[in-house]
Amino acid sequence: MAEAQLSRLIGAVEPSQTLAMDARAKALAAEGKDVVMFGAGEPDFDTPQNVKDAACRAIAEGRTKYTPVGGTLALREAIARKLQADNGVSYPPDRIVVTCGAKHALYNAVRVLCNPGDEFIILSPHWVTYPAQVVMAGGRPVYVPADPRDGYRLDPDRIRAAVTPRTRAIILNSPNNPTGWVAGPGELRALAEIAVANRIHVISDEIYEKIVYPPAAHISVASLGEEIRRLTVLVNGVSKSHAMTGWRIGYLAAPPGIAKLAERLQSHCTSNPDSVAQAAAVEAMTGDQGFVDAMLREFLSRRDYLVRRLSAMPGIVCPTPQGAFYSFPDISAFGTDSAAFAEDLLEKALVAVVAGAAFGADSNIRLSYAASMERIEEGMDRMDRYLRALRTAP
Repeated sequence: MAEAQLSRLIGAVEPSQTLAMDARAKALAAEGKDVVMFGAGEPDFDTPQNVKDAACRAIAEGRTKYTPVGGTLALREAIARKLQADNGVSYPPDRIVVTCGAKHALYNAVRVLCNPGDEFIILSPHWVTYPAQVVMAGGRPVYVPADPRDGYRLDPDRIRAAVTPRTRAIILNSPNNPTGWVAGPGELRALAEIAVANRIHVISDEIYEKIVYPPAAHISVASLGEEIRRLTVLVNGVSKSHAMTGWRIGYLAAPPGIAKLAERLQSHCTSNPDSVAQAAAVEAMTGDQGFVDAMLREFLSRRDYLVRRLSAMPGIVCPTPQGAFYSFPDISAFGTDSAAFAEDLLEKALVAVVAGAAFGADSNIRLSYAASMERIEEGMDRMDRYLRALRTAP
């Protein structure tokens, strides 16, 4: 087939740089090299045993057939109870659509909201997939950068300035990947006011909500009043909160028109999510939550160690993340772009990080601390030696 006959929309999308770096690091590891990997965006913990047991019961009981496209009633009811209890928002089960991971929920939301040429405001630094999904839907990403000197706080004036008659939605991610920023109540109220005044939807990606370090606290923008709830598509899942990345269960909660179209879209793309994984997700949401608390304590310990080590390295500026499991240090003192820095660090120190350019911030790199403390310590030792040699090189 001639190249001209292929989809221009898909051809305009760049491959995921986070997955590309992970693949590059794994290829070196397959060659027998001891790579310390800070690239992965998934918890390194095993899925809780009670969740795995629920999946085994579902298999034994023969719950392996098609389910309703939007998910089993048991799971949608569990999600509705979770949203009410944890987030203070009320959604009936028919306004919840269970998806093949939160990434799928996000794409459903963008695809349903987008007409050709519509603009989506993306608060930046941003997860690499947001602009790709907008482009694939025929829309146009509009980036609103946050200032790292202000802790990446949301700037209402910049958002207002980016709104045009073509603006369809604002994509919000708090806790944020890659910066670890967590939106405060004042920031969220300002965002809600802009959305309501301009009748703009908010796609709120809350996948890291359970990984927030005190005194920060997660607040769902949909909880700030009925007007903003009617404009919000809330996206979440169990991948980060319960170490279930491979189970592929996410969901969206939305106004009835959006939920109905998202389910219709899904019926022609993937149909229902995995039936066994849905049974496991019910247990994740309704069973003992001790795993979540223990994981958060471990992430907090790793965060504090990693930030302390990075901040002591020459040329590195590393703010303390409030949530998620990433640090996002500034490397601008080295006078190179983030891709070249990351590639050199991988080749010379066997330390895998992700270039900040993938997230709209070419002065930074992202390190995931979803790794054992032993590997984090080794990686920090290697990076420290590499940077000190770099600073003293002629």
